[in-house]
Amino acid sequence: VQLQAFGGGLVQAGDSLKLSCAFSGRTFSHFDMGWFRQPPGKEREFVAHVTWTGDFADYADSAKGRFTISRDNAKNTVYLQMNTLKPEDTAVYYCAAAFGSLATTRPTRSDFEYWGQGTQVTVSS
Repeated sequence: VQLQAFGGGLVQAGDSLKLSCAFSGRTFSHFDMGWFRQPPGKEREFVAHVTWTGDFADYADSAKGRFTISRDNAKNTVYLQMNTLKPEDTAVYYCAAAFGSLATTRPTRSDFEYWGQGTQVTVSS
């Protein structure tokens, strides 16, 4: 499995940004997908997760109400729409894939077998 995340950049507080993650190598619809982020000097943390069908999504408290995860199984792509960005959203954002359906909400890093290379999001105040 190969994951390539892109769409990061430098934005101002209050702006929106949409990240994409292209999946290849296996059957995309067999995988739950997630987004994590790693702020400067901090541990990588969960942001959002969507099931393989796209029917269920869950979010970290910091993302709830502002971020939306979605997927297009025809395009083998998962997205993270981020609205009302804040400086504390500054981080490297990673997409991740987990084979099968995760029987948990707010999965952790260990639940995902495959990781992309990350894309930098910087939000200025």
